Order: sequence, then structure tokens, then C-alpha cells
Amino acid sequence: MKKNSLAHTSVQWTTDAAVTCEEISSRVAGGEYAACVTHCGALRALIERAVREGLVKVSSDD
Repeated sequence: MKKNSLAHTSVQWTTDAAVTCEEISSRVAGGEYAACVTHCGALRALIERAVREGLVKVSSDD
């Protein structure tokens, strides 16, 4: 995961995400391709919380 700004978060999914993430697995079960699922709401909330708590740093590579 990389956080370049408060608005930007980049996450690369592993192939396991379609099995281990409830949100992604339910969308895949509904017919979506795992590679086309752009986010997981639970993971986004966890990352935002970690940023607020200072556990994830926001860096700027400008």
C-alpha cells in the first residue's frame, strides 16, 4: 500500500483477495472479475483510521 496524499491510496490485490475478502468474494460470486474490483470499503475504512491514528504515513514524492 502507498499513500501519496489524503485523497490517494494505492493497493495491489493478491489473488487471495477474491477468497479472503468478504466484499470482493461476494462481488466475484455475483459475476464480477476480481481484477475489476477497484476497492474494498472495509479496507478503505481501516486505512483511513490508520492514517488518522498516525499508523500510516502520507508521503509526497513530488
